[in-house]
Order: sequence, then structure tokens, then C-alpha cells
Amino acid sequence: MLKEEFQYQEEKGEIKQTPLHQEHLKLGATFISFAGWQMPLCYTSIGEEHKAVRETAALFDVAHMGIMEIAGEHAASFLDTVSTNYVRWLEGKQFQYNYLLDADGNVLDDVIIYRRSRDKYMLVVNAVNEEKIWTWLNGVNSSKVLIDRDYPNKEMEGKIVLKNLKSSSSGKDQKVDMALQGPNSLAILQKLTKEKELKRKLVKMRKGEFVEVKLAGIEMLISHSGYTGEDIGYELYLHPEKAPFIWNLLLKEGKEFGIKPAGLGARDSTRIEAGLPLYGHELAGKYSITPAEAVYGAFVKFHKPYFIGRKRFLERQVQMKMEIIRFKMKSKGIRMVKSEDPVVDEKGQYIGRVTSCTLVEGIQLGLAYVNKDFAEEGRKIGIFILPRKGEVSAGISKDQLKEGDKVLLHQEALVLSRFPEEKSKPRA
Repeated sequence: MLKEEFQYQEEKGEIKQTPLHQEHLKLGATFISFAGWQMPLCYTSIGEEHKAVRETAALFDVAHMGIMEIAGEHAASFLDTVSTNYVRWLEGKQFQYNYLLDADGNVLDDVIIYRRSRDKYMLVVNAVNEEKIWTWLNGVNSSKVLIDRDYPNKEMEGKIVLKNLKSSSSGKDQKVDMALQGPNSLAILQKLTKEKELKRKLVKMRKGEFVEVKLAGIEMLISHSGYTGEDIGYELYLHPEKAPFIWNLLLKEGKEFGIKPAGLGARDSTRIEAGLPLYGHELAGKYSITPAEAVYGAFVKFHKPYFIGRKRFLERQVQMKMEIIRFKMKSKGIRMVKSEDPVVDEKGQYIGRVTSCTLVEGIQLGLAYVNKDFAEEGRKIGIFILPRKGEVSAGISKDQLKEGDKVLLHQEALVLSRFPEEKSKPRA
């Protein structure tokens, strides 16, 4: 049977809203369109919400994320074949960071895989890739899609049952995600229960673990995880009909602990500060950035006998010349750096491009994709802050220069350690 090349054409539909949309309106949120969803950018200011994550606690609506179930006798084998990490290493109620690759070793998405039981797993994918991953997994499961160019007839050892947990067709199993992040997060969760056993479970839960419990009378999965770089942070997966009740309860009971609702602005600024990659920016995207180039290669287990894309990915890694760095601008008050701004070394030699940047306490922090020879901590670099759309370009020919003309100069920056602290990296 001739296999099909995997192809996915993104279709733009109506902008969707999460089950918490009305709550955001009540809180006066400023909205932004992201991955086909209308999401809160911020409620007060990005800086204030960022500070809450670092000093007290912040509550994020992340119900736009894709959530899928992979179940059946062959579930673990299926996931080990389509992903780069060792799914069979998961024991009990554990989860892991992972990548899904296509037959050519390109990153389809970075995902989190939860082991709910021996034959039932939960997969959390980026909102921007939800439909693509759903199409890919169904294609692989049906044996219609090519998964190995060297062995075009290769198929999975058995079928799995694939379910979209965000869909209303999942009934009582339907789930959406919200994230409680910051040093006071545990105290806030504990305040929602009087059960000593549940309090004990929450305290004992380490990063990489989760529990399935009733909190405030609502069934949910609570994982010790998050996308902010915080040591203490949780994600709550629960039925969308219960999401507004839990959202408001957390804000009410967390008031004494300094909780604030936070939008995508603070989610982005905290992850940039922590050095965490975003799909399409520091992973895959325009430059086809690999996990190794993002300095997340530890989650690709080459000692696994096989996973889809393994051979092609290894060939690319051997030739790796670029790497993601974290940097900070040396001066305050300068114009905001944006993605695609050019990066140069001290001699003005072009070495790469900015992928993300944010403002933290008046200083710009960012990530850039540069020649790996310039990735060492402490190295001085320069960034050209390019004119924005609609502005007059500063690129004037030297023969046309006249007194008072402005030419583009680079702003000085400094390469930081790839992560603020090793704790910011997800566990392998």
C-alpha cells in the first residue's frame, strides 16, 4: 500500500473564545488574537502581572491549548514511536516534555505527555498546532501517512484510540487548562480544601508529577508544571463548564496571597526571562530551529532504537552551526527590540536574528538565533533595531547623505547564561 506524504494546510476560521471569556470581560481585560483564539493580553499591565508571577501568584487562562487522549493496549508503543523522549520511562502519575517529528526530522510540535494509566495517556499541544497534530496522529494511526522514507511500508505495531478532549463529543471527559503560577500557588490551592490527604498530596507532588483529585468539589487533574520558569506552579485540567467557578474561586481565595489574573503578555515575558522556547520563534518556524539548536536536545533520546524522523534529525544535528542565546540590552530607555532584528558581533559581523524580546523592570531581555561560536555567556553583541512597518528606512546611500540625516546604528547587548538557573529547564 502506497503511503501518502503528510500535508497540512492551515485553514483560517472564526476567532474562538475560551469558556472564561465572560470572566475576562468582567475583569476589563485587553484582548489579542492568538492562534485563532481571542485571548486576554493583560488586565492591568504586563509588568504588574509578570511581577505577580515572580513574587506572589498569577492565574492564566490557557484553555486554547490542545488536549488529546491516546488510549488502548498499544498507546505507550504508539507514543514512543511518534515522539523523541522515552514515554515508557513514565511511571505512575508522571508527565514529560517531548517533541513530535515528521519523517524528515522537522519539529511538528513540542508537547507534554501525561501517563494517566498503563494504557491511557494525555497529550497537551500548542494551540497553533492543534489541528495539525490531530491530522498527523490520525494519519499515522490509520497507516495512511509515510513515517519512514527508508522503509516506506513501515507501520505502527497496533492501533490506538484517539480522542479530542477539548471537543464536546468527549462529554464528561472534556477538559480545558488553566495555570496557577508563582511562589504562593501551593498555599492558594491548599486553601481550597480541608482534606488533609489532599493537602498532603499537593505538598508531596514534585515537578513532573500530577494528581487526579476533587478540589472544591470539582474533578480535575492538577500537574506541577507551567510555562513561566517558576519552581512553584500548577496547571489545572477540568471540564470547561466548571472552569468559571474555579477561576473565580481561585481569585477570591487567593486575594490574601496577592493573586492576580494574568494574560498572554506576562506568559510571554516570563517564559522569555526564563529562556523557554516558543514554537515558531525559538523552535521550528522560519528557520526550522531544532531542539538541539534551542539547547533542548536532552529531550531527544537517540539511544531509543527508533522514533519517526530519527535518522534525518541526527543528520541535521551533526551539521548544527546555530544556537539560541539569551541576551539583555545594556541600556534602558531604548527602542523596543523585535523579532527579526539583526544581531552582530563586536566587529559588526552579522551572526543571526532576534527571535523574541520583552521588557522586565525597565531592561530588555530577549532570545536570538545566532552562530553558536558567539553563544558564550558574557560576550558582547550588537542589535540593529530595524525601522517598523510604515516608517522611513534609515538605509540611505552614502552618496546621498546630507547634514542631519540619521543612519542606523546597533545597540549594545550582552549574552546571558542560556537559562537564569538550571531549574528553569523542563525535566528530561
